[in-house]
Amino acid sequence: MRRSILACGLLLAFAGMATAAAAATASQNSESSPSTTPSTGTTVATTEAQTGPSRWELRTAAAWRRHIRRFRSGTRHWLTVMYGRPPANVSRSLSARSLSARSFGRLRRLERRWRHVAHRTRWRANHPPYFRAWLCIHRYEGSWADSGSPYWGGLQMDLSFQQTYGGWLLRHKGTADHWSPLEQIWVAVRASHSRGFSPWPSTARDCGVY
Repeated sequence: MRRSILACGLLLAFAGMATAAAAATASQNSESSPSTTPSTGTTVATTEAQTGPSRWELRTAAAWRRHIRRFRSGTRHWLTVMYGRPPANVSRSLSARSLSARSFGRLRRLERRWRHVAHRTRWRANHPPYFRAWLCIHRYEGSWADSGSPYWGGLQMDLSFQQTYGGWLLRHKGTADHWSPLEQIWVAVRASHSRGFSPWPSTARDCGVY
């Protein structure tokens, strides 16, 4: 009988201890659960802040867009000098749609590519074929601003010559004395592709190119 009573007492004691432990665990869980919610919210806010562009990126992207516009304008100018008329279009990969690009990395690549194209085009325009020969012929022919009819400019072009090889310039800027020296030289270069230096027989011979 005594053993039965002792066993029942032990069982009741163990049951009480288990109940107390469960209550303590539940209390700890309830206290720790509110702190997890702000932590999650903070993580989301931090992620959103990291994904958005910084002020430095926005300023840099705006500067790159300005550079692209300037390089495109410069390229167009030098192509007009070389070919005697504005280019009808540009490469598809370097079109005006490039300026609407939102990717930071793509804008950087476009800016670098336009910089390269602009510098290369400027160099080509300032180094036409037989450049020294044209300067030599010019010294014998006349001033770049020579407006005396029937020949104009530093390479003494008549109206027929100007119309044939520099028609756009003649229509939009007037006779050759209103063209830049490089524009006059590039018109002569286009003529030389089919006629050589025959329009300047004496002076070209004196310069050793005819």
